[in-house]
Amino acid sequence: MLPQTTDQKWPERLTFQLTMLLADINRAVNRLTGGRMVAVLALDAAPTAGLWGIGDEVRNSNPQELGTPGSKYILRGWICTAAGEPGTWKEQRTLTGN
Repeated sequence: MLPQTTDQKWPERLTFQLTMLLADINRAVNRLTGGRMVAVLALDAAPTAGLWGIGDEVRNSNPQELGTPGSKYILRGWICTAAGEPGTWKEQRTLTGN
């Protein structure tokens, strides 16, 4: 049943709200991978709490060049190598060549 209103703009507002809802649903469906939602999470350290699965990744929210001259790297984030609470996390490093 259509709403009873004197507002002549309600069809446009309803269309806009529906379009935004469908866009949100579309983004969620596109992030589905192997039956799991995939999102980007950025932290300043590997997770120490929560339930995590193998292959879950966390980006480093504060990347910096680390290491000693000749073997410097950027800590890009962490990857979960054993599922659990909080799981086992390994660093993901990218060598800088410096």
